[in-house]
Parts: sequence; C-alpha cells; structure tokens
Amino acid sequence: MLPFEDVCAKHSPFSKWLFHPVKRRLARSYLKILQKYTDIKVIGITGSAGKTTTKEMVASILKLDGRTVCTPKNIDSVYSIPNTILATPPGTKYLILEMGVEYKGEMDFYFWMAKPDIGLITNIFPTHTQFLDNIEGVFREKSKLVLGLPGNGKAVLNSADAKLKSLSDKLTSEIIWFKPDINPITQNANAASALARALGVSEDKIKKGLSEYKKPVHRLQVINHVSGALILDDSYNSNPWAALSTLAYFNKLAKGDKIAVLGDMLELGTYDESAHREMGRSVAKSNFKTVIGVGKSSKFLIDEIKSHSKGTETFLFEKAEDATPIVRRSLKKGVSLLIKGSRSIGLDKIVDALP
Repeated sequence: MLPFEDVCAKHSPFSKWLFHPVKRRLARSYLKILQKYTDIKVIGITGSAGKTTTKEMVASILKLDGRTVCTPKNIDSVYSIPNTILATPPGTKYLILEMGVEYKGEMDFYFWMAKPDIGLITNIFPTHTQFLDNIEGVFREKSKLVLGLPGNGKAVLNSADAKLKSLSDKLTSEIIWFKPDINPITQNANAASALARALGVSEDKIKKGLSEYKKPVHRLQVINHVSGALILDDSYNSNPWAALSTLAYFNKLAKGDKIAVLGDMLELGTYDESAHREMGRSVAKSNFKTVIGVGKSSKFLIDEIKSHSKGTETFLFEKAEDATPIVRRSLKKGVSLLIKGSRSIGLDKIVDALP
C-alpha cells in the first residue's frame, strides 16, 4: 500500500513535500520514545556497494531472533526511513535502516531522525561523486554513520577497505571487522553475519537466515539459459568498484567465449571518463570475444578496449533495446555473458527480452 502522501501526490505533486516534513518530525519523536521505553536496537547500513543486499541478509537473519522491521527495497532513503520508523510497532526488537547518501549533509539528516546503536559500512568507493566531489567526500559523508555512534555502540566494517581501516583510532564504539571475498554476495553475507554475531545471534540462526535469503532478480543472478549459455545478470545497478568486482567474479565463472554488455556508470561527475576508461582497460585484459557498450559514457570504455584488445569485437549503442538482437544471436552452448550497468540504462530489459 502506498504511503498517504504518495496517494495524494497522484492528485497534486506538491502534497509529498507538504506531508513529509511533518512525517519526519513524527518519525523522529516516535523513535525517541521507542528507544527510551523499549529494548529496540536500531541498525544503520550504508556503503558504496552492496548495502541493499547486506540489509536484506541482515533482516533475514534477525527475523529469526525477534520481531524485525527494515526499510523496503528500491525506495529513496529520504522517504523510506520515516515511513519505516512510523510502521515499526512497539515490541520490535530490531529496526534496520538503509542509509544511502548521495549529497553532502544527507547523513546528518538521517541522524537527526534516527540514531543507530549499530552501524555497518560495506565499503568506500567513488560513487555519487557528481554530488560528493571525490572519494574523500564519499568517505566523509558515509563515515558519519559510525563516527556518530554512542560509546556503547558497535561499528561493523570491511577489513580490506583502507578508508574504513583509517577510522580505527577515531571511533569510541567497538569495531567488528568482516572479511572481504571475490564473490560480492559472499562478502555481503560475511558483513551480515558479523553484525548478527555482534548482537549475540546464534550461529544456527545465522546459517538458517542466510539460507532463507532470496537474491533479488538482476543482482549477480547466475542464469543457465535454454541455449546452453551461462549468463551473469548484474544489471540492477553499477558503479566503478561494483563493476570491477563483478568482472572479477565473472572471470572466475566464465567458460568458453566471453561476451559482455556494459552500460554507463552514472553520477560520477569529474570521474566519469576516467572510471569508464579504467573499466575498459580491465575488460581488455579479460579476453572477451565481444563487448557491447550502452550509453553515452560507454564510448570511453569501448575506446580503451579497441586500443588494448585488437581481437575483441566491439559495439556501441545509445539504448539497451538496440543491443538485444546481437545478444540473442550470440547465445549458444559454450558462451558466457556478463550484463552490468546503472539501473537507468535499462540493461535488465535485455535479460527480460531473452527467450
């Protein structure tokens, strides 16, 4: 069911902006009451990649240990956090809030509404640099999640992330480190498990919760296609780190001829060209038979592949739909296909259009 202000917004686009400031204040006051008079634990999760998957894994585990409420998928944190807080009934043991940030000062706003007891940061990479300037800006904003924790709080951090490791001398809360992994899903599971252990959840519940977690479509989804081809569909979203990570994982899985459909990585600001060129150089080293770029910035990626991998066939399209015919006729036994790009590029349409 849509929130009240979204129903009203269908009739007046201004109603959402009218109701939300009130809703945020109500959410802030209500959560203060819950934290004062109940034993609710508030968990904040952020990071440059993997935060939604990690949040869903954490929820899958914690629901086995008590009533758990978490922010829904695919809704901007600005709207989902107050809605989720107000939907949290008394007696809830765990409240999980995904705190995605794109702008300077956004984490301060979340902390005004909700003060977590536990903070988890998956990683720090140059994402949303169009608004956060550079990796230092990303780090500065996202690290506020754990820098603002109370002295008896717990910070769950990636042990392989140099930026996050630099926080070890600055935090007053307990730090729990989780291990990285070449498989992003395994790394997210490591993060979720570390957080659950920090809350005293048993290993049996952790294993059961992870086994019951259902991976969303278009997120590192391995598909055994009817043609006999192997498809790694990671078309839900992309950023420089996620793209390189997915490429490394795909190279481990792939057998036979490798084909890639790679869409633009968005909101990179001044990093746009360099990030796409870096991705292109990495792809060029991976011995692909065919690479299809989709979007305006993918021209930089294709340029690098042409320069460094003469044997790779390349195509460049503005729209995802234009790439579908080539993908269809390329699928056969012995082919491995990688699909990765930012959500608004629409590469999921290619997957959905396959027989």
